Amino acid sequence: MNDLSLTYNEHGLIPCIVQDADTREVLMMAWMNAEALDRTLESAQMWFWSRSRQELWHKGATSGNVQHLTELRYDCDADALLALVHPAGPACHTGQRTCFYRVLADERS
Repeated sequence: MNDLSLTYNEHGLIPCIVQDADTREVLMMAWMNAEALDRTLESAQMWFWSRSRQELWHKGATSGNVQHLTELRYDCDADALLALVHPAGPACHTGQRTCFYRVLADERS
């Protein structure tokens, strides 16, 4: 479906940052292959490639926390994606709104 010349890595994957379309909060990062990208564009819901399970996964298929795509952008090198979404629940499998809820360093460090 997509005829854009994106740059996938040696495993046929491209990173996708998922951001809340309203708040601009970064929710998660996951990998996509060409089929996940096509399914995302066709359904307007997020699909990814699970490196651990070696299979496609529809975000929210089990939890109900789907992510409705509003816009899909790519960077200047065409080797990373940014998905703006309306989330129907937490992005993280831990139940946190975002996968980036832990702090490694802050301005006090």
